[in-house]
Amino acid sequence: MKYAVVIEKAEGNYSAYVPDLPGCVATGATISETESEIREAIAFHIEGMRKDGISVPAPTSTVEYIEHAA
Repeated sequence: MKYAVVIEKAEGNYSAYVPDLPGCVATGATISETESEIREAIAFHIEGMRKDGISVPAPTSTVEYIEHAA
């Protein structure tokens, strides 16, 4: 499955979350580190849901960049 991930610049680091997996978050010093951490967080989150007998939601969120002329 392919989940949309939002990565945001925070104060001093980056943070990431997965809209389709509430509570699935990660942080890192760089974007690359944050991507690696959120990959691990997704796997851990889904594993925990399965162990708890919770249905894993299918990805439904999409991401699109919209240009805006200044």
